[in-house]
Amino acid sequence: MKKWLKFLGIMLLSFVFMAACGNNEEENENSNTTVSTNESSGNDQELAEDEVRLTITIDEGSQYVSEQVVQVEEGDILLDVLKDAFYVEEDSGFITSIERVSDDANEGKYWMYSVNGEAAQVGAGEYELNGGEEIIFDLQTME
Repeated sequence: MKKWLKFLGIMLLSFVFMAACGNNEEENENSNTTVSTNESSGNDQELAEDEVRLTITIDEGSQYVSEQVVQVEEGDILLDVLKDAFYVEEDSGFITSIERVSDDANEGKYWMYSVNGEAAQVGAGEYELNGGEEIIFDLQTME
């Protein structure tokens, strides 16, 4: 009987330990401050007509911050969708921080974005999404 109780106790402790470790990994995955040096997440899946891929990078893609595929409706405004998907700070319509990575006026680094490889012609608060777009926000030196 003692062996059975000892075995049960060890199994219970093992289960609790594994559950605690699993929760810690989940918290780390949800952290908003992770920046890696990978150029992309490697996610090359096809986009549906009601989806856009939002990718956040630094220095023209030399550092990867985050990426999400988001469902949108035609006419959704890019800045609103970006705010729903990521932690974004702005000042008078200008994006100053995405995922807690801030611009730096002293270094001349600002958030710029492109749609399907083409530089944006309007601010993110004015750009209407159509779906199927690949959008990259990049913190880069403005020339």
